[in-house]
Amino acid sequence: MKALILAGGKGTRLRPITFSLAKQLVPVANKPVIEYGIESIIEAGITDFGIIVTERDGPVEEACGDGSRWGAKFTYIAQPDPLGLAHAVATARPYLMEDDFIMYLGDNMIKSSIANLVTEFNTKRPSATVLLTKVPNPSDFGGAVMEGEKVINLEEKPKQPKSDLALVGVYIFSPEIHRVIENLQPSKRGEYEITEAIQGLVDQGSQVLSHIVTGWWKDTGTVEAMLDANRLVLEDLTPVNLATVDDESKIEGRVSIGSGTYIANSVIRGPVVIGQDCRIEGSFIGPFTAVANGTKILNSEVENSIVLSDCEISNVEARIDSSLLGGRVKVGRKEGTPRSIRLVLGEASSVDLP
Repeated sequence: MKALILAGGKGTRLRPITFSLAKQLVPVANKPVIEYGIESIIEAGITDFGIIVTERDGPVEEACGDGSRWGAKFTYIAQPDPLGLAHAVATARPYLMEDDFIMYLGDNMIKSSIANLVTEFNTKRPSATVLLTKVPNPSDFGGAVMEGEKVINLEEKPKQPKSDLALVGVYIFSPEIHRVIENLQPSKRGEYEITEAIQGLVDQGSQVLSHIVTGWWKDTGTVEAMLDANRLVLEDLTPVNLATVDDESKIEGRVSIGSGTYIANSVIRGPVVIGQDCRIEGSFIGPFTAVANGTKILNSEVENSIVLSDCEISNVEARIDSSLLGGRVKVGRKEGTPRSIRLVLGEASSVDLP
């Protein structure tokens, strides 16, 4: 079985962060989102990956490399025009050939292991297996109607949903899906929908099974979803402290701090992850915060936030809360004391607060 990870798209809902960083590379708990999917697939015993990207030699390929650090092989496949998930499968057809494959959206995160999903597929040999979860807003997703464990109806973003089950963004297909996609027509959105392709399998009498997510699932396409995923991952954080911490500082709860980091006269209250070579002085780093490598936080308070690498936050009297700061962002204060602030800043931004 092969793996197909979709890592294209423009990430418009995460702008301005994604003006300079692919959405699949935005870190959750200091690890790029796409790596969670890669590791989950490898845990299921799959090491041959095709990765759909907007262009070859781009940021995703640069970040992930050839797959050797995971003991895997990565093949990058360019899809310049994002014309839908089924179009991505068609684009990858020369790579996939006649092999079974798992398709995983690169900006999705799930807590459930997919190893059981793969085992079930290999045992029961359906034409497709889809991962589903219950959602409060099924009209925002591809929806599914079940009969026992079989899928009998699928619809992309239905105006009047027939169930509260949504497609999670993890699918396993036999090569039979290619024959359906060959005859697929664009939807009203102008895209080749994977929901319509799977419905085509159902309509021709092929077996499509489902697997319900038992843990959490997040589509990390918005700032709010990124922060929520960050909180969920940090809930399971394993404490490690490789920092230099002075006697005036307090490390409370589950905290992981990388080597080369210096903490002075500060309180770090977990769950918190802080990367390598950071400098935290006279500051409070509150729960559910991820601070990436090389960042300086001086005389400031940050909680429930994601701070990317090489940022500088200094002398901010209001607590920075529920924020996402891109790499090399600078936030400082000149005069006055605002009560609260919420920031979403792209790479290399500079803000002086009044």
